[in-house]
Amino acid sequence: MHPSEWQAVLTYVVFGSVILAIAFDVMDMALAALLGVSLLSLFGIFTGKDVQDVTVTLRGPLALLFGGMVVARLISTTGIFDNIGTRFLIFTKGSGRRFLVGLVFLVAAPCAFLPNATTVILIAPIIIRVAKALDVDFIGPMVLAVIVSNSAGLLTLVGDPATFLIGSSIGMTFMQYLMRVSLGGLCALLVILFLMPFVLRDVWNVRRDLPSDLKPEPIRQPVFTFVSLLVLGFMVLLFLFGEQLPVHVLPPSVAIIAATLSLLVIYEWKIDSVEKVLKDVDWKTLIFLACLFFLVQAFTKTGILQRLSVHLHTWFGTDLLLIAMVMIFGIAFASSLLANIPIVAAMILLLKGYFVEAEMVPELAMAATFTDWPEATLPVFVAMMFGATLGGNATLIGASANVVGAGICAANGRPLKFMTFLRHGVPVTACQLIVAALYVIGLRFVLGH
Repeated sequence: MHPSEWQAVLTYVVFGSVILAIAFDVMDMALAALLGVSLLSLFGIFTGKDVQDVTVTLRGPLALLFGGMVVARLISTTGIFDNIGTRFLIFTKGSGRRFLVGLVFLVAAPCAFLPNATTVILIAPIIIRVAKALDVDFIGPMVLAVIVSNSAGLLTLVGDPATFLIGSSIGMTFMQYLMRVSLGGLCALLVILFLMPFVLRDVWNVRRDLPSDLKPEPIRQPVFTFVSLLVLGFMVLLFLFGEQLPVHVLPPSVAIIAATLSLLVIYEWKIDSVEKVLKDVDWKTLIFLACLFFLVQAFTKTGILQRLSVHLHTWFGTDLLLIAMVMIFGIAFASSLLANIPIVAAMILLLKGYFVEAEMVPELAMAATFTDWPEATLPVFVAMMFGATLGGNATLIGASANVVGAGICAANGRPLKFMTFLRHGVPVTACQLIVAALYVIGLRFVLGH
């Protein structure tokens, strides 16, 4: 057997073993991923150049997650979550139905402008507090929040690292995204609202009597809270308009700038030490996601993705609508097994390779700086956005927000199991993908191709 074939077989075996170890809770998922990367390194699949290539790809998404975690840590010190949590509890009036519906809007709104994992970190304390007040298990609402955050990430270009990777790879601007893709994200959210009475029936039917004297806690340090919210607002504004500035501030840079400002505010107010804030960053999640990037790189290194690019053209020719459907459902399946960020990084190369093979774009299109994509290719890239983002809703390891949510649940004494997430995620994902497919078909019709 040719050496490259051995490497491909080994990649399949190691990757499958990592997924099974996580699915059946054999070991900690970060440890499983680290073992997988170590084995592939031991057998010579990774080289120094591979490490450089992976670093270039993962630095943007990891910067977004790191920055979001630090900003969330700043906001958490203000006590504003206690205030909002009480107001939200009052809003529910003890109704599980109002709790779940309100939660969708509470999570979706910030996800239009903040990375989904950041939103989960910000909203999680409110979810846990209200769930305990209603005497329901917070696991279900937390899974709902994660699924909503992933879906609402489709509302804007910066809402999800996967959509940002795809959009930036073809030169799509923030406003172009709003006009072509955002409506699809809204449709995905409406699917969740429709399914909640069935997927979370135990919480939906809850009715509790709340204390009549509930009052929002006063903000203890209003000036510090105001400055902290200014940092958050500044980050949102840079997400929206940073690329239009003369210096072109990209979202990963925005996240690092916001993290730096957050640490500066904490340092100046002496609320906490910078060292403790950095210790509180969920490094385990960041390490796990980085390992997944390396596992995807193994697929690229062994030639699996390159062969798939050729096969796509052989199997489907230039039927772009059919290719778009393959992107939605195929990448959704892949994203449910691998975190969607690294799988998207690999699939972008596969799709670009397909368009080169089909002679729709020149060989130059493989370069990161190429943006002259024919309009007919847009529905295919949009299909990839839907598949990657919504597919991540199916399993516990499908998206960064899922992993972050699981870490928060474990930190609060209720580990989120792989199978538990699966029971909630699969039916929602299946319905969302059908709606996404219909949206892509409609987009292709509107574009006249």
